[in-house]
Amino acid sequence: MSCPVCEKRKAARFCPAKGEKICAVCCGTEREVTIDCPSDCSYLVAAHRYEDEHRRSLPADAPLLDEKIPQDIVYTHQQLMAALAFSIAKFCAVQPATVDADVLAAIQALAQTYKTLSSGIIYEKPPDAPLPRELYAALITLISEIKKQQAERANSAGLKDSELFYLLVFLYRMGLLRTNGRPRSRRFIEFLRGQFPQSPELKREESRIIVP
Repeated sequence: MSCPVCEKRKAARFCPAKGEKICAVCCGTEREVTIDCPSDCSYLVAAHRYEDEHRRSLPADAPLLDEKIPQDIVYTHQQLMAALAFSIAKFCAVQPATVDADVLAAIQALAQTYKTLSSGIIYEKPPDAPLPRELYAALITLISEIKKQQAERANSAGLKDSELFYLLVFLYRMGLLRTNGRPRSRRFIEFLRGQFPQSPELKREESRIIVP
């Protein structure tokens, strides 16, 4: 039986996303590209294990690379960083079609927003695509709520827009390093979800692996 993807080579590997066998070459080249692989596919897990052993560097053309992040910014705002990470992971659990590229687009746009705010300019440009735009809005709501709670506490220092900007840049760079760059990659999302293993709100989607 020939591979249903390339229609040339012999189908040898069972693909849980397609529910049928495909060839090894198509499994390797189309994985997380045209094939939306379930996170527990054994071939995907093996590929991710290999990627962990050969970590990528930040792409040279990535935005915000020229920003110098203060060394203590993440340590000083650990709770806020955790809140941002959890909010992203929760959004992705509710919207399982979300991929790393969507998350990165939302974080980058939000970072640009807070960069302008920190310089005294009010300018917002949410992402055009629906999912990044929704995530952007969810994070804006979270940050507004945190700022409101801080304002209600007499001894609480207000969160500066410049501090938010640097935290978002840090999160953005983390995402670039955690994803593998494939269009349907969810490596960064899985990493964020893994930081909160006990949360019922981040329960994994039911396995899409079909037993042949």
